[in-house]
Amino acid sequence: MALEETLWLAETRFDPALMEQTFSPDFVEFGRSGRRYERAEMLFDPNPKAKINALLPLPDYSVALVAPNVALATYKSEVRYGDKIEMGRRSSLWVKNGGRWQLRFHQGTPC
Repeated sequence: MALEETLWLAETRFDPALMEQTFSPDFVEFGRSGRRYERAEMLFDPNPKAKINALLPLPDYSVALVAPNVALATYKSEVRYGDKIEMGRRSSLWVKNGGRWQLRFHQGTPC
């Protein structure tokens, strides 16, 4: 859960070195919008003014080992953008590579 939450905290999400280690070389995401994102689009420049107004801890978080060294995390997301709140169902596939968990796939679905 701590690894997943690094994606929802500005101080870690905008840390290029940490995100370089977090995203698998073959990472892909199908976003809440339905758009496909490649790994390069997920690596942001540092931004000390960035804010991510996500509800933490992540609601309905669960994780299941689906194969040796492969975990499926699922949860709800709730993010505030001004007066608007966007909610979604999320799933992340984490793969243990070289002793470190890396995010291989992520999908968001609006709800």
